[in-house]
Amino acid sequence: MQITKPRTQRKKLFQAPAHRRHRYFSASLSPELKQKHGTNAFPLKMGDTVRVMRGDRRGIEGKVIRVDRQKFRIFIEGVAREKVDGTTIQIPVHPSKVMITNLDLDDKVRREILKRKGIRLEKEVLPPPIDEITEKKKEKVKNGLKTKKTAKKSRKKGTKKGSRKSASNAKRTSKGSRKKEAKKAKIKKETD
Repeated sequence: MQITKPRTQRKKLFQAPAHRRHRYFSASLSPELKQKHGTNAFPLKMGDTVRVMRGDRRGIEGKVIRVDRQKFRIFIEGVAREKVDGTTIQIPVHPSKVMITNLDLDDKVRREILKRKGIRLEKEVLPPPIDEITEKKKEKVKNGLKTKKTAKKSRKKGTKKGSRKSASNAKRTSKGSRKKEAKKAKIKKETD
């Protein structure tokens, strides 16, 4: 169940434990880092070099000096202002308003996470073209092998041993499944 009430979302955000708060400090990576590590965003840490992308200080680049998990803000080297009495104070910036330009990879756990994300990206392969799929199905039918569709139909009819559904129950289908079947039949006619 997805929670959509704004006050519930805020409560979850502000009462989140430390291990969940860590995820909220995620910032997008620069295009070079995205290509190199195979991920779009990564949680910020002290020592990372970031560029401010929003607000008055847009374009300033510097290292992350401090991460305030209580107030959901980070402090960047060079993003500061002068008070009336002459002292300089750091300006807090929300992590979503920055882009990571250089990652601090001294942490072993961090390196492993990036490696794992990169491997996952390599494993993702595009599905074969539709023409190849239909040819494979035709070959299976010629060889007498059951396709996924025929296996599903036999399960629906209740022919499988030990199934509790009777044939009359299998015939009663929802409106959505009838539409799906009609689409499948239409596609089948077009391919034949």
